[in-house]
Amino acid sequence: MKRISSIDIARGLVMVIMALDHTRDLLHTQSLTQSPTDLTTTTPILFFTRWVTHLCAPAFVFLAGTSAWLGLEAGKDKRAGRRFLLTRGLALIAIEFTLVNFGMNFDIHFRYFLFEVIATIGAGFVLLAFLSRLSWNAIAVIAAVLFLGHDLLARIPLPGNPILRFIATLFFTLGVFPGKNVTFLVAYPILPWFGIMLAGFVAGRLFTLTPEQRSRILFRLGLGTLALFVLLRFSNLYGDPVPWSHQKNAIFTVLSFLNVNKYPPSLLFSLVTLGILLLVLAAAEGKDNAATRFLLVYGRVPLFYFLVHFYLLHLLMFVMVFLQGFHPADLRFGPFLIGRPEQGSGIPLWGVYLVWISVVIALYPVCRWYGRYKAAHKEKKWLRYL
Repeated sequence: MKRISSIDIARGLVMVIMALDHTRDLLHTQSLTQSPTDLTTTTPILFFTRWVTHLCAPAFVFLAGTSAWLGLEAGKDKRAGRRFLLTRGLALIAIEFTLVNFGMNFDIHFRYFLFEVIATIGAGFVLLAFLSRLSWNAIAVIAAVLFLGHDLLARIPLPGNPILRFIATLFFTLGVFPGKNVTFLVAYPILPWFGIMLAGFVAGRLFTLTPEQRSRILFRLGLGTLALFVLLRFSNLYGDPVPWSHQKNAIFTVLSFLNVNKYPPSLLFSLVTLGILLLVLAAAEGKDNAATRFLLVYGRVPLFYFLVHFYLLHLLMFVMVFLQGFHPADLRFGPFLIGRPEQGSGIPLWGVYLVWISVVIALYPVCRWYGRYKAAHKEKKWLRYL
């Protein structure tokens, strides 16, 4: 399958932005004690440092759906294409519970497991392996129902039976399941995110058009999506569990308007982030310059970059805390802990930005090497999974 540059450029942009959020999570002085979207404690700069990274997860999931459609359409053997979706999905779930979970917390005892974005993409691929047998129209209807109506899922009472409750939580909402030795956290329930993946799958058809045609359509869709976000958000009727409200000044009122729910993704969260993504895709069509070539390097190896950047940032976190005078005994590991001391560690926000830029630049040659290696060794099937 020939890669479409605008998809890789958009994916590369959100990969770069993603590293900013993870740098803040691991290194910022307030990341362990305050939420950057809590309007009672945040600042506009800190709020937007977090808010801009909201684009990342829905972009990954949407573009995963688009790439799945393109892969199935490009292949002559549909059964083999569906089988690859199934095995890739299972591989992503396994990667989430091993490499990703360990990279997040460095807990060698694996005392807790997070079901997050990589796992939910994997689960989406597994579902797509079966749903892709349906017609495009049928999938479009399912996508619309899930995308527009998934906010109603949170209103469904969870069953009392522990096993059924776990399954329902895994598909519908957030949940924590503590055990004797292991804790399981569902942060990315499958169905709300699967609606976004199906929307991307349905949008895959646009990428059979000429670059000029799809740029024009993507631009209009992006504007329309953002307009729908503004109308629904202004009405405070449907689409997010927390209505916006007038705050202490105009700036914080704007922040309240934009402060939509990610966990799980509300309709308004999905609209504003995907509206921006559609505009980015439209702008990226036909562009070939230093900036787009830079982003392509990351966008062509997203999972590799995702894994490497997490481990690098976590190692830098340990360097930071030891330079700040802490000792190994001060590190805190376990459920929902990342190894940082609970008090007194971290760097200011300007330092977060410096580290972020440095990490992105440092990973450029590594990602370029891996991208070239992957392109030169298509006979190595395992490379398709990383």
